Amino acid sequence: MSKRTLTHRTESDSFGSLKLPDWSYWGAQTERAVNNFTVSPLRIPLRLLEALVLIKRSAAETNTALGLLDKQLSQAIVKAASEIMEGNWDEHFPVDVFQTGSGTSWNMNVNEVIANRANEILGEKRGKKYPVHPNDHVNMGQSSNDVIPSAINISNRLELERLKHALKDLEKELKEKAARFKDIIKIGRTHLQDAVPLTLGQEFSGYLYQIKKNTERILSVFSHLEELPLGGTAVGTGINTHPQFATAIIKRLAGYTKVPFREAENKFQAIAARDVQVELMGTLNTLSCSLMKIANDLRFLSSGPRAGICEIELPPLQPGSSIMPGKVNPVIPEMVIQVCAHIMGKAVSVSIAGQTGPLDLQIMQPLIAYETLSSLELLTNTITVLAGRCIKGLKACPENCNAFVEKSLALVTPLALKIGYDKAAKIAQRAYRENKTVKQIALEEGVVTAQEVKIIFDPKQMLGPT
Repeated sequence: MSKRTLTHRTESDSFGSLKLPDWSYWGAQTERAVNNFTVSPLRIPLRLLEALVLIKRSAAETNTALGLLDKQLSQAIVKAASEIMEGNWDEHFPVDVFQTGSGTSWNMNVNEVIANRANEILGEKRGKKYPVHPNDHVNMGQSSNDVIPSAINISNRLELERLKHALKDLEKELKEKAARFKDIIKIGRTHLQDAVPLTLGQEFSGYLYQIKKNTERILSVFSHLEELPLGGTAVGTGINTHPQFATAIIKRLAGYTKVPFREAENKFQAIAARDVQVELMGTLNTLSCSLMKIANDLRFLSSGPRAGICEIELPPLQPGSSIMPGKVNPVIPEMVIQVCAHIMGKAVSVSIAGQTGPLDLQIMQPLIAYETLSSLELLTNTITVLAGRCIKGLKACPENCNAFVEKSLALVTPLALKIGYDKAAKIAQRAYRENKTVKQIALEEGVVTAQEVKIIFDPKQMLGPT
């Protein structure tokens, strides 16, 4: 690092000249952004950077095909872009997330790094803006206003693929548990009070379908993210852009990503609003609510092991206390609920940002990009851990399940069909006072025979309509 503080070069832009580190591939506009906006440790998400660079590569190829860009310059731009996508120059993107609302500083950072690296490839020195110019060549046919929202959509859409696969893995583990536990009868609980029986498998099938429904919601966002405003440039009119540019570049992007990206139906809307990201975060908020409910249920069901419910046993992963030997905590569910709370906050952040698109441009795009991409990455990783390190190794405790069923007052429910609700309630109340089962009280009061007890109070008969 010491050699990087010794020498500087001077560059200029429309505001004048300034010094910047000689080793940097970024240029004057990036340097001004670094001086203005370094307020947090947060930098451009790598997935967004990859999407931006892919757009620049595709734009160079498209402009060459349209006869607008010299082939030699295009090839240098493509090579420089490929190097960035391989992760070779990550340290040359120093601009803070919190910056100008259009994301212009990120766009220019990418333009400058590609241009400087392309010029080196062509045998020139960085900082000269020749023969490749960051605006005239790398940014040809583009504006930050159509590039940044397009990059957000592309990166969100690609990250959703990872989340989809993680959800499918979680579905698989929950489905396996629902099948494995299908014959283990346990007591139901509503309001955290005893209710009628169900099987542990039925309970887990509820979790399975929560995740299935969330997967469906997320898949419904795919198509909306596939609309790109490229070619709209500054406000959606397409000024300074070849008439065929939008169609051609989006076709290339679709080919590279294997995703059916298409032109936005209305580029004015697609530049001025980020409604699709608000929609996306709505689905992630719903998913977070579901995951938090499931994680909290796992905590309740595994509570104990001696003085709690303990109808399931979670995989023991680490010591749970620095003072109590042998204590094991539900660490994965606790991690999950914290992540979910974090994602819910991010959803609120994007909702606020989504309202802030005065007139013809959305001006909280860097924040939206960061919140959506960090949410997707965090949820994907969390779901993978939940499936692999918690649900997969989870076990049932059938003895405890059976014991709770036997002494539950809720077993009186089918008796109400024979003797009426009020009489059945009195039997349940007496059973509670005398610490007996409802079977015992029903026999003592002579409302059923011994043979009827076996039928009416059989929990297997309570698992579906009768």
